[in-house]
Amino acid sequence: MSSLQQTLLTAAQGGYKWLPREVSRENFVDTWGDWGSSSECSQLHSVLLKRPGRELSLIEDFDTMLIHETGLDLDLMQAQHAALGRTYMENNVAVYYVESSRLDKPNAYFCRDLMLMTPEGAIIARPASRARAGEERYVAETLGCLGVPILMTVHGAGTFEAADVSWVNKDLCFLAEGLRTNRDGADQVEHVLREIGTKNVVRVQLPYGVLHLDCVLNFLDRDLAVIWPQRTPYAVWRTLRDQGFRFIEIEDAESADYYQSLNFVALEPGKILMPRGDRRLRERYEEAGVTCIEVELSELIKGGGGIHCMTAFLKRSDV
Repeated sequence: MSSLQQTLLTAAQGGYKWLPREVSRENFVDTWGDWGSSSECSQLHSVLLKRPGRELSLIEDFDTMLIHETGLDLDLMQAQHAALGRTYMENNVAVYYVESSRLDKPNAYFCRDLMLMTPEGAIIARPASRARAGEERYVAETLGCLGVPILMTVHGAGTFEAADVSWVNKDLCFLAEGLRTNRDGADQVEHVLREIGTKNVVRVQLPYGVLHLDCVLNFLDRDLAVIWPQRTPYAVWRTLRDQGFRFIEIEDAESADYYQSLNFVALEPGKILMPRGDRRLRERYEEAGVTCIEVELSELIKGGGGIHCMTAFLKRSDV
């Protein structure tokens, strides 16, 4: 046997001892850890948060920096955020934190916008506003330290914020274009989602005045959605109706916007963590059979978002 033939029989060249990689969920967990999600309401196991910090006390122009209200009480914001983290942990959800940030990025505590978890890893967002540009770097660094695989960072001419994606199940999600996610960014995200096996990516357009898809759509249970009439894209309602969903429709738009009571996080099917304050909408959720756990977020909400905006999912048990 020639030396070339001997070389070709080695494992490195695909010889007898070559061991092809097995592609399975078990090997994914062994290599990377137990991460992944393709649902908004299945059992929640781990999340990523960013504590509000000194950057919120240094704002000079609140409108330019996308912060909805002035006169923020940083101590109160931090206390409320700490209570949010404790409430997750009290409900058996592991909490990880983004520890680094920049002092000119006061919106960074809205982690949901900065990464989209999929069944096979994270897609790193690319915020559309210069006020938020660069926040995604610190989320990417944190995910790298945790061992969460990063499938893609939105790039080129694309902009994308992950609050514009809503998972129904592993085969179906909604992907919205609007102020924060442009067509190029949505195209990049859809390409990756289809590569990992998402069968149905429903593209929708957000109306003027809606920041993100999660402002007008959320899921209380596997067959129960909250929608905001006149703001939720028709294709969302039609698709969910055809899937057999029931709906709770927002009636008091001003109250829901003020309390961010649609901006909740499901801890498991039929059990949610929601901001305290909107008694009527909580009653409607409970009348539909949903268990509601409230947490005080009145000062945090002044930044312009609720619990869902602040929470990036790392692991749900649907994966």
